[in-house]
Amino acid sequence: MLKKILVILFLIFFYGTCNAATTIQQQPLTLILDWFANPNHAPLFVAQQQGYFKQQGLDVKFIAPAGPSDPPKLVAAGKADLAITYQPQLVMQVAQGLPLVRIATLINTPLNCLAVKADSNIKTIADLKGKRIGYSTDGVDTAMLTAMLAQHHLTPKDVTLINVNYDLVQALLSGNVDAVTGVMRNFELIEMQLAGHPARAFLAEENGMPSYDELVIVTNKAEVNDPRLPRFLTALTLGTQYLEKHPEESWQLFAKNHPELNNELNHRAWFATLPYFASQPAAFDQTRYQNLALFLQQQGLIKTVPKVGDYAVKLGD
Repeated sequence: MLKKILVILFLIFFYGTCNAATTIQQQPLTLILDWFANPNHAPLFVAQQQGYFKQQGLDVKFIAPAGPSDPPKLVAAGKADLAITYQPQLVMQVAQGLPLVRIATLINTPLNCLAVKADSNIKTIADLKGKRIGYSTDGVDTAMLTAMLAQHHLTPKDVTLINVNYDLVQALLSGNVDAVTGVMRNFELIEMQLAGHPARAFLAEENGMPSYDELVIVTNKAEVNDPRLPRFLTALTLGTQYLEKHPEESWQLFAKNHPELNNELNHRAWFATLPYFASQPAAFDQTRYQNLALFLQQQGLIKTVPKVGDYAVKLGD
Protein backbone atom coordinates (compact mmCIF):
# COMPACT_ATOMS: atom_id res chain seq x y z
CA MET A 1 0.00 0.00 0.00
CA LEU A 2 2.84 2.35 0.94
CA LYS A 3 4.54 1.52 -2.34
CA LYS A 4 1.42 2.49 -4.34
CA ILE A 5 1.15 5.77 -2.45
CA LEU A 6 4.78 6.56 -3.17
CA VAL A 7 4.27 5.79 -6.88
CA ILE A 8 1.21 8.07 -7.02
CA LEU A 9 3.05 10.86 -5.24
CA PHE A 10 5.98 10.48 -7.64
CA LEU A 11 3.70 10.68 -10.67
CA ILE A 12 1.95 13.76 -9.29
CA PHE A 13 5.31 15.41 -8.67
CA PHE A 14 6.70 14.36 -12.06
CA TYR A 15 3.78 15.60 -14.15
CA GLY A 16 3.41 18.70 -12.04
CA THR A 17 7.06 19.52 -12.60
CA CYS A 18 6.76 18.88 -16.36
CA ASN A 19 3.69 21.05 -16.66
CA ALA A 20 5.31 23.83 -14.69
CA ALA A 21 8.41 23.60 -16.85
CA THR A 22 6.30 23.68 -20.01
CA THR A 23 4.47 26.76 -18.77
CA ILE A 24 7.72 28.52 -17.98
CA GLN A 25 9.40 27.56 -21.27
CA GLN A 26 6.55 28.68 -23.55
CA GLN A 27 7.93 32.17 -23.99
CA PRO A 28 6.25 34.63 -26.37
CA LEU A 29 8.16 35.89 -29.39
CA THR A 30 6.83 38.38 -31.95
CA LEU A 31 7.93 38.41 -35.57
CA ILE A 32 6.76 41.16 -37.95
CA LEU A 33 6.46 39.89 -41.52
CA ASP A 34 7.67 42.05 -44.40
CA TRP A 35 4.18 41.94 -45.90
CA PHE A 36 1.05 39.82 -45.64
CA ALA A 37 1.55 36.06 -45.24
CA ASN A 38 2.63 34.45 -48.51
CA PRO A 39 4.74 31.55 -49.87
CA ASN A 40 7.96 33.48 -49.22
CA HIS A 41 7.37 32.78 -45.53
CA ALA A 42 6.82 29.04 -45.96
CA PRO A 43 9.57 27.74 -43.58
CA LEU A 44 8.22 29.91 -40.77
CA PHE A 45 4.66 28.69 -41.15
CA VAL A 46 5.78 25.09 -41.55
CA ALA A 47 7.78 25.37 -38.31
CA GLN A 48 4.63 26.65 -36.65
CA GLN A 49 2.37 24.02 -38.26
CA GLN A 50 4.64 21.16 -37.18
CA GLY A 51 4.97 22.45 -33.63
CA TYR A 52 8.71 23.08 -33.81
CA PHE A 53 8.48 26.46 -32.11
CA LYS A 54 6.49 24.96 -29.24
CA GLN A 55 9.05 22.16 -28.94
CA GLN A 56 11.63 24.88 -28.40
CA GLY A 57 9.50 26.49 -25.70
CA LEU A 58 8.41 29.39 -27.89
CA ASP A 59 5.00 30.87 -28.61
CA VAL A 60 5.77 32.69 -31.86
CA LYS A 61 3.28 35.21 -33.19
CA PHE A 62 3.46 36.40 -36.81
CA ILE A 63 2.18 39.91 -37.48
CA ALA A 64 1.54 41.50 -40.88
CA PRO A 65 2.73 45.13 -41.01
CA ALA A 66 0.86 48.18 -42.19
CA GLY A 67 3.66 48.78 -44.70
CA PRO A 68 6.80 46.91 -45.84
CA SER A 69 9.14 49.55 -44.38
CA ASP A 70 7.67 49.30 -40.88
CA PRO A 71 8.98 45.94 -39.53
CA PRO A 72 12.67 46.81 -38.99
CA LYS A 73 11.71 50.18 -37.52
CA LEU A 74 9.48 48.46 -34.97
CA VAL A 75 12.33 46.14 -33.96
CA ALA A 76 14.75 49.05 -33.76
CA ALA A 77 12.28 50.81 -31.46
CA GLY A 78 11.99 47.74 -29.22
CA LYS A 79 8.33 47.14 -30.13
CA ALA A 80 8.88 43.68 -31.63
CA ASP A 81 11.42 40.90 -31.15
CA LEU A 82 12.09 40.03 -34.79
CA ALA A 83 11.28 41.32 -38.24
CA ILE A 84 11.69 40.24 -41.84
CA THR A 85 13.42 42.69 -44.14
CA TYR A 86 15.64 42.66 -47.23
CA GLN A 87 19.43 42.62 -47.18
CA PRO A 88 19.84 45.84 -49.24
CA GLN A 89 17.38 47.68 -47.01
CA LEU A 90 19.10 46.31 -43.91
CA VAL A 91 22.46 47.74 -45.01
CA MET A 92 20.89 51.14 -45.71
CA GLN A 93 19.02 51.15 -42.40
CA VAL A 94 22.16 50.27 -40.44
CA ALA A 95 24.09 52.98 -42.31
CA GLN A 96 21.38 55.39 -41.14
CA GLY A 97 21.97 54.35 -37.54
CA LEU A 98 19.21 51.82 -36.83
CA PRO A 99 20.40 49.22 -34.25
CA LEU A 100 19.59 46.13 -36.31
CA VAL A 101 21.36 42.79 -36.61
CA ARG A 102 20.64 40.01 -39.07
CA ILE A 103 20.41 36.62 -37.31
CA ALA A 104 18.87 34.45 -40.04
CA THR A 105 18.25 34.19 -43.75
CA LEU A 106 14.91 33.08 -45.11
CA ILE A 107 15.59 33.41 -48.85
CA ASN A 108 19.25 33.54 -49.87
CA THR A 109 18.81 34.43 -53.56
CA PRO A 110 17.54 37.65 -55.14
CA LEU A 111 13.97 37.35 -56.35
CA ASN A 112 13.95 40.83 -57.83
CA CYS A 113 14.25 41.04 -61.60
CA LEU A 114 13.40 43.08 -64.69
CA ALA A 115 10.68 41.68 -66.93
CA VAL A 116 9.22 42.22 -70.38
CA LYS A 117 6.46 40.36 -72.18
CA ALA A 118 7.80 37.23 -73.87
CA ASP A 119 6.52 38.40 -77.27
CA SER A 120 8.24 41.77 -76.89
CA ASN A 121 10.93 42.87 -79.30
CA ILE A 122 13.15 43.48 -76.26
CA LYS A 123 15.50 40.51 -76.42
CA THR A 124 18.43 41.91 -74.47
CA ILE A 125 18.93 44.71 -71.95
CA ALA A 126 20.53 46.75 -74.73
CA ASP A 127 17.12 46.78 -76.45
CA LEU A 128 15.75 48.86 -73.56
CA LYS A 129 17.21 52.02 -75.10
CA GLY A 130 14.40 54.49 -75.69
CA LYS A 131 11.85 52.29 -73.90
CA ARG A 132 9.51 53.04 -70.99
CA ILE A 133 10.35 51.21 -67.77
CA GLY A 134 7.93 51.01 -64.86
CA TYR A 135 9.05 50.88 -61.24
CA SER A 136 7.40 50.97 -57.81
CA THR A 137 9.90 52.55 -55.44
CA ASP A 138 13.03 54.57 -55.89
CA GLY A 139 16.23 53.31 -54.30
CA VAL A 140 17.27 49.68 -54.68
CA ASP A 141 15.03 49.01 -57.71
CA THR A 142 16.38 51.97 -59.65
CA ALA A 143 19.95 51.20 -58.52
CA MET A 144 19.50 47.67 -59.84
CA LEU A 145 18.25 49.04 -63.16
CA THR A 146 21.18 51.49 -63.35
CA ALA A 147 23.65 48.64 -62.87
CA MET A 148 21.92 46.48 -65.46
CA LEU A 149 21.88 49.28 -68.02
CA ALA A 150 25.55 50.06 -67.37
CA GLN A 151 26.46 46.51 -68.37
CA HIS A 152 25.25 47.45 -71.85
CA HIS A 153 26.70 50.98 -71.96
CA LEU A 154 23.39 52.64 -71.17
CA THR A 155 22.28 55.02 -68.42
CA PRO A 156 18.86 55.91 -66.95
CA LYS A 157 18.87 58.87 -69.35
CA ASP A 158 18.60 56.40 -72.22
CA VAL A 159 15.19 55.18 -70.98
CA THR A 160 11.99 56.73 -69.64
CA LEU A 161 11.28 55.82 -66.02
CA ILE A 162 7.62 55.76 -64.97
CA ASN A 163 6.48 55.30 -61.37
CA VAL A 164 3.53 52.90 -61.56
CA ASN A 165 3.37 52.41 -57.77
CA TYR A 166 2.64 48.73 -57.13
CA ASP A 167 0.74 48.05 -60.36
CA LEU A 168 3.76 46.61 -62.14
CA VAL A 169 2.06 43.68 -63.87
CA GLN A 170 -0.98 45.68 -64.94
CA ALA A 171 1.21 48.48 -66.29
CA LEU A 172 3.17 46.00 -68.40
CA LEU A 173 0.19 44.02 -69.65
CA SER A 174 -1.75 47.18 -70.54
CA GLY A 175 1.12 48.48 -72.63
CA ASN A 176 1.67 51.58 -70.50
CA VAL A 177 5.31 50.54 -70.14
CA ASP A 178 7.63 48.29 -72.14
CA ALA A 179 9.36 46.74 -69.15
CA VAL A 180 9.11 46.68 -65.36
CA THR A 181 11.76 46.46 -62.67
CA GLY A 182 11.18 45.19 -59.17
CA VAL A 183 9.00 42.18 -60.00
CA MET A 184 9.53 38.89 -58.19
CA ARG A 185 10.53 35.92 -60.30
CA ASN A 186 8.57 33.54 -58.07
CA PHE A 187 5.29 35.47 -58.16
CA GLU A 188 4.66 38.16 -60.78
CA LEU A 189 6.15 36.01 -63.55
CA ILE A 190 3.71 33.25 -62.61
CA GLU A 191 0.89 35.78 -62.42
CA MET A 192 1.63 36.90 -65.98
CA GLN A 193 1.79 33.31 -67.21
CA LEU A 194 -1.59 32.53 -65.67
CA ALA A 195 -2.98 35.66 -67.36
CA GLY A 196 -1.90 34.27 -70.72
CA HIS A 197 1.03 36.66 -71.15
CA PRO A 198 4.29 34.89 -70.26
CA ALA A 199 7.27 37.08 -69.46
CA ARG A 200 10.97 37.18 -70.22
CA ALA A 201 13.06 37.96 -67.15
CA PHE A 202 16.48 39.55 -66.80
CA LEU A 203 18.09 38.64 -63.48
CA ALA A 204 19.85 41.36 -61.51
CA GLU A 205 22.67 39.14 -60.22
CA GLU A 206 23.52 38.11 -63.79
CA ASN A 207 23.57 41.67 -65.07
CA GLY A 208 25.76 43.86 -62.92
CA MET A 209 24.32 43.71 -59.40
CA PRO A 210 25.97 41.64 -56.66
CA SER A 211 23.97 38.69 -55.40
CA TYR A 212 22.29 39.10 -52.03
CA ASP A 213 19.81 37.59 -49.58
CA GLU A 214 16.26 38.52 -50.55
CA LEU A 215 14.73 38.02 -47.10
CA VAL A 216 16.55 38.16 -43.77
CA ILE A 217 15.37 38.11 -40.17
CA VAL A 218 16.67 40.86 -37.90
CA THR A 219 16.61 41.66 -34.20
CA ASN A 220 17.57 44.69 -32.14
CA LYS A 221 21.32 44.86 -31.60
CA ALA A 222 20.75 45.09 -27.85
CA GLU A 223 18.88 41.76 -27.91
CA VAL A 224 21.30 39.68 -29.97
CA ASN A 225 22.17 37.52 -26.93
CA ASP A 226 18.53 36.77 -26.14
CA PRO A 227 18.45 33.02 -25.26
CA ARG A 228 15.22 32.63 -27.24
CA LEU A 229 16.96 33.33 -30.54
CA PRO A 230 19.03 30.11 -30.87
CA ARG A 231 15.86 28.13 -30.12
CA PHE A 232 14.00 30.11 -32.77
CA LEU A 233 16.74 29.27 -35.29
CA THR A 234 16.58 25.58 -34.40
CA ALA A 235 12.84 25.51 -35.06
CA LEU A 236 13.22 27.47 -38.31
CA THR A 237 15.87 25.04 -39.55
CA LEU A 238 13.60 22.09 -38.74
CA GLY A 239 10.74 23.82 -40.57
CA THR A 240 12.91 24.32 -43.65
CA GLN A 241 14.00 20.70 -43.65
CA TYR A 242 10.45 19.46 -43.29
CA LEU A 243 9.30 21.73 -46.12
CA GLU A 244 12.01 20.36 -48.42
CA LYS A 245 10.86 16.80 -47.77
CA HIS A 246 7.10 17.42 -47.73
CA PRO A 247 6.33 20.41 -49.99
CA GLU A 248 2.81 19.40 -51.07
CA GLU A 249 1.71 18.25 -47.62
CA SER A 250 3.03 21.50 -46.18
CA TRP A 251 1.17 23.52 -48.82
CA GLN A 252 -2.12 21.75 -48.10
CA LEU A 253 -1.89 22.59 -44.41
CA PHE A 254 -0.87 26.18 -45.15
CA ALA A 255 -3.77 26.56 -47.59
CA LYS A 256 -6.17 25.15 -45.00
CA ASN A 257 -4.96 27.63 -42.41
CA HIS A 258 -4.98 30.53 -44.92
CA PRO A 259 -8.00 29.89 -47.18
CA GLU A 260 -7.73 33.39 -48.65
CA LEU A 261 -4.42 32.33 -50.24
CA ASN A 262 -5.64 28.96 -51.50
CA ASN A 263 -5.48 29.56 -55.25
CA GLU A 264 -3.44 28.48 -58.26
CA LEU A 265 -1.13 31.51 -58.15
CA ASN A 266 -0.02 30.90 -54.56
CA HIS A 267 0.15 27.14 -55.08
CA ARG A 268 2.57 27.60 -57.97
CA ALA A 269 4.48 30.30 -56.11
CA TRP A 270 4.90 27.91 -53.16
CA PHE A 271 6.78 25.43 -55.33
CA ALA A 272 8.60 28.09 -57.37
CA THR A 273 10.07 29.50 -54.16
CA LEU A 274 11.34 26.18 -52.76
CA PRO A 275 14.80 26.36 -54.45
CA TYR A 276 15.47 29.78 -52.92
CA PHE A 277 15.04 29.02 -49.22
CA ALA A 278 18.20 28.97 -47.12
CA SER A 279 18.76 25.38 -45.99
CA GLN A 280 20.93 26.69 -43.15
CA PRO A 281 19.13 29.86 -42.00
CA ALA A 282 21.78 30.87 -39.46
CA ALA A 283 24.65 30.89 -41.99
CA PHE A 284 25.61 33.82 -44.20
CA ASP A 285 28.41 34.87 -46.55
CA GLN A 286 30.39 37.82 -45.17
CA THR A 287 32.05 38.54 -48.52
CA ARG A 288 28.71 38.74 -50.27
CA TYR A 289 27.44 41.16 -47.62
CA GLN A 290 30.52 43.34 -48.06
CA ASN A 291 30.17 43.34 -51.85
CA LEU A 292 26.54 44.45 -51.69
CA ALA A 293 27.37 47.25 -49.24
CA LEU A 294 30.10 48.51 -51.58
CA PHE A 295 27.62 48.41 -54.47
CA LEU A 296 25.09 50.45 -52.50
CA GLN A 297 27.79 53.01 -51.73
CA GLN A 298 28.77 53.20 -55.41
CA GLN A 299 25.13 53.79 -56.29
CA GLY A 300 24.92 56.63 -53.76
CA LEU A 301 22.43 54.86 -51.48
CA ILE A 302 24.78 54.93 -48.47
CA LYS A 303 27.67 57.25 -47.62
CA THR A 304 29.82 54.90 -45.57
CA VAL A 305 30.07 51.11 -45.63
CA PRO A 306 29.22 49.60 -42.23
CA LYS A 307 31.31 46.71 -40.93
CA VAL A 308 29.56 43.41 -41.66
CA GLY A 309 30.16 42.17 -38.14
CA ASP A 310 28.20 45.11 -36.77
CA TYR A 311 24.94 44.12 -38.46
CA ALA A 312 25.15 40.41 -39.35
CA VAL A 313 25.98 37.51 -37.05
CA LYS A 314 25.83 33.74 -37.01
CA LEU A 315 24.52 32.82 -33.59
CA GLY A 316 26.39 29.99 -31.94
CA ASP A 317 29.79 31.02 -33.28
